[in-house]
Amino acid sequence: MAPQSASQPLQALHISVHGIVQGVGFRPFVYRLALRHGLVGTVANNSDGVAIHIGGPAGAVDDFAAALRAEAPPMARIGRIETSRADCLPGETTFRILPSQHGARPSTQIAPDIALCADCRRDILDSADRRFRYPFTNCTNCGPRFTIVERIPYDRPNTSMRHFPMCEACRREYHDPLDRRFHAQPNACPVCGPQLSWHDGAGRLLPGDGLAEAARALAAGRVVAIKGLGGFHLAVDGGSEQAVATLRLRKNRPAKPLAIMVRDLATARRYCHLSDEEAALLSAPEHPIVLVARRDRSGLAEGVAPGLDHIGVMLPYTPLHLLLLSEPASPSVLVMTSGNRSDEPICTGNEEALTRLRGLADFFLLHNRDIVTRVDDSVARIVDGRIRLLRRARGYSPVPVALRRPTADILACGGEMKNTFCIVRGGEAYLSQHIGELTGTVQFDFFRESIDHLQAALEVAPERVACDRHPDYLSSRYAHGRTADCREVQHHHAHIGAVMAEHGLDGPVLGLVLDGTGFGGDGTVFGGELYRADRSGFVRLARLAHLPLPGGDRAATQPWRMGLALLYRGLGPDGLAGPHLPVALRAIDPARREVIAQMLAKGVNAPLTSSCGRLFDAVSALLGLCLTSSYEGQAAMLLERQAGLATDAEATSDYPVVLDEEDGVTVIGSAHLADLLCRDLRAGVPLPVLARRFHLWLAASLEAALVRGRRQTGLEAVVLAGGCMQNQLLYETLAGRLRRAGFTAHGGELVPMNDGGIALGQAYIGGFSCA
Repeated sequence: MAPQSASQPLQALHISVHGIVQGVGFRPFVYRLALRHGLVGTVANNSDGVAIHIGGPAGAVDDFAAALRAEAPPMARIGRIETSRADCLPGETTFRILPSQHGARPSTQIAPDIALCADCRRDILDSADRRFRYPFTNCTNCGPRFTIVERIPYDRPNTSMRHFPMCEACRREYHDPLDRRFHAQPNACPVCGPQLSWHDGAGRLLPGDGLAEAARALAAGRVVAIKGLGGFHLAVDGGSEQAVATLRLRKNRPAKPLAIMVRDLATARRYCHLSDEEAALLSAPEHPIVLVARRDRSGLAEGVAPGLDHIGVMLPYTPLHLLLLSEPASPSVLVMTSGNRSDEPICTGNEEALTRLRGLADFFLLHNRDIVTRVDDSVARIVDGRIRLLRRARGYSPVPVALRRPTADILACGGEMKNTFCIVRGGEAYLSQHIGELTGTVQFDFFRESIDHLQAALEVAPERVACDRHPDYLSSRYAHGRTADCREVQHHHAHIGAVMAEHGLDGPVLGLVLDGTGFGGDGTVFGGELYRADRSGFVRLARLAHLPLPGGDRAATQPWRMGLALLYRGLGPDGLAGPHLPVALRAIDPARREVIAQMLAKGVNAPLTSSCGRLFDAVSALLGLCLTSSYEGQAAMLLERQAGLATDAEATSDYPVVLDEEDGVTVIGSAHLADLLCRDLRAGVPLPVLARRFHLWLAASLEAALVRGRRQTGLEAVVLAGGCMQNQLLYETLAGRLRRAGFTAHGGELVPMNDGGIALGQAYIGGFSCA
């Protein structure tokens, strides 16, 4: 304690702490800090965060105030601290923690779900501890948060843990400010907390230890549905080709990569190559799935990620996961994929899972704690030395993005693919968890249910709404049906706005957006564009050359169509027959090729697109890497994988950068690629070299367009956005070239650059015009 001295002047402060400061051990931290400095007063949760009334010797009070931010608990996210002088000392003789105080409208933030901490890990693995092998162990430093919250403040009666009264031992921990489980709202033990149950594929309760039985079933090649933190996983032995094939067949997921879970970093290194940055990300409190390079001949089933050299890996983030992987019978690597049928939301309820997953799972490992909010696993990748989220969900949602520029309260409804929505409240943007493909009734119900829940938790219902310009998106229809005060934001403008919001930019900037499709409004499909943009609007400066989409939307799932389109643009009708036609495309039925030739010649059912995604598809098909896609981005991912097998030195080529102009817009020519790629294929140039040549040509072409854009605008700040920017080789090559050319490049980091981030951009742009 700080020494009490009559010579020291006394001081009192009112302190309000805002941010993620509830459910993260902040009040006991404040309590211990006050005791350390010999101060008196109170601390309480309220609707705005944490309220502190502190008093004592002036020097000690100042030291206390300085330590609030410097020594805050690791999971706290302090937004701001407001301090004011109090007229008198607290009427206290010691320091106390008061019950939560409820106000009119809360402004505090909701803590995300936090992975199992080291202390709780020791508890569940210690045979002498009362929580030995208890799969719902947690403390103030870890455990469920957002997935069990019904409303705020974050107190046990406001969570799904209200159904589990604490036993005497848990109550003592809960009420002891010096215990790490002080006010840990999900606090429980085997005596009073949630329990596991083990069921067969028809839902019948089975005897035995659920963890041990599940481990044995997985080792026997069975599919087990496991109820976790924010929903269900479907799990199989990741070392068994047969088990993985069975899961793929039942889930109708023939090739899309599957994520794996391993017990610890040492095991992860048996299956993949880990950099220090990747290991740190895997072990971070969020515990996302991290895309890393797989090892050859590691024992991992090839069927986990067919044709790819990167896999999604995660470590156990709940006690249940760790205990399962610690069972003697458990396989060392488990596939853990979302517990749903294709294109449906992840299951959360026991009865829901027993119904929807029947026929997919052989067994069910259930528990009786309700999941209030379904939240999938987050996915991240280290790109250009920074963490880049590809899917923002568990661990990151609903942590708000602090908007450094004025933005009105608004609801932004996102797009159709990889949907998220965003609520801005008081200058903080709450980007929702991953919703998914908004293409059906079940997904739309999840979307609306999630909006209703987050609005209720935040106690806000914005009158202003933003959405995509595409009239047929369910999210856009919802937005227009909700209010007349609806701002439509062009798809690519929203992509740029998302990066601007994350980095606190108002603009103007040069915005380069590379993706699959974007509603452009000029009769063509956008997807490879350069803009001059700010929050008030945009002007298109450049684009990729148009390619026809033979068959319209079907071309997105049949890259061979795009391959023929590129050949037609580059070589004319002769490119679709004879010696010019690459070997891979000769496998397509001649009658089908003739139909495509007629479409291309007459311009019938062949809308034009500047899509970078479709250009990747075309090149992937020409090289014979992917003629038909079973999941979004497959052709591009296989092309990136091939390019990673060659070096820049090996890929030196004469593929020229071609810039033309059309209606005042710079056009990046690509038709000549068909002749050059076909020439090199006939000459026997290895596929990895060709794939890398394409990546290098594309980066050089985009740089040239940006240099021209800088001459036109005088701008050097560049925003890189769109799903194609998830390509590590392309992003790093382009960003490096731009830095050397004197540009400042910004890309999405904790906000996805794909469509999972556009809701933030819609909010940032839509909230600007009415701020």
